[in-house]
Amino acid sequence: MTTYRTVLKATLQPVIGSRFQPTGFPDLGAAEFESAQGRALLVESAQSMANRLEATTWNEANAEQREELAGLPYVRVVDADGAFLSSSRLEAHRLASAYVMNGQVDGVKGEQWMRERLGLAAGRPLDHRAVARACFALDPVALIHGVFFARKGWPWQPRIARAVTSFIEAYDVRPAVSGGVKRDVVINEAKDGATADGYGTVPHHRVEYTAKQITAYFSVDHAQLRSYGLSETATGLLHALIDFEIGALLDSGLRLRTACDLDVVHIDGERPDTADATRRIAKLVQECGDQLGPITTAVWTGRGKG
Repeated sequence: MTTYRTVLKATLQPVIGSRFQPTGFPDLGAAEFESAQGRALLVESAQSMANRLEATTWNEANAEQREELAGLPYVRVVDADGAFLSSSRLEAHRLASAYVMNGQVDGVKGEQWMRERLGLAAGRPLDHRAVARACFALDPVALIHGVFFARKGWPWQPRIARAVTSFIEAYDVRPAVSGGVKRDVVINEAKDGATADGYGTVPHHRVEYTAKQITAYFSVDHAQLRSYGLSETATGLLHALIDFEIGALLDSGLRLRTACDLDVVHIDGERPDTADATRRIAKLVQECGDQLGPITTAVWTGRGKG
């Protein structure tokens, strides 16, 4: 039987104590809402979880892809001197990053270079599968977490939705209001705008939460992965990458913020085996052969100078 979707649920709890700090939004604060389980709270958004999953593929200390993923392509952004700036794994828009589009790739402006890779031409319909094949060759991870090429001068603006959706919610929540004081042993009074410069003793408050239940959700859309029209080995590589990301994230612990450090206490569904996923990736990278391109270098020299 064809599987269209796989859902994994992980029950979480704070590593220490019972309080945790959820994600917050400008002008909104914490995202509280009513659910069947009572008052609920968004602990981590789908956008943030996509970034956290993608971050499992990157070695931040060495500014390069993790060695377990050797052979996978991505776009590396450097300055005119070759110093690392960013990559398609770190950018919010991935392959559609402004640093790629406004940079230079092999002496060609990134926007023009990318348009050619995607096979976009005026007067011709958009070939979604050709776009997927091009993205796979440039950075397969973009097909997992989505990419939107919103370029006004292009005949089409290809969009690929997330194939993996994840977020964390808490149920039956209660606010835990506390506070503190930033002390200044030299200048105790906050006068004449001194606090703006970091002076003075300043009291502050904070709102954390407790919850009866905290759950992380992961949904993998297998139908979307198949819709790309890639080869069986290429589609298998995407599945292996998804297993690697989810497994690595759960294995490493969910320290979302200083005051939001969560442990996995139960898994509802089959937990991905990171070691097995790593072996599958290595095998499938070899089998994909010329379907995968090399690591691409984009040189960015500043805004409007690409």
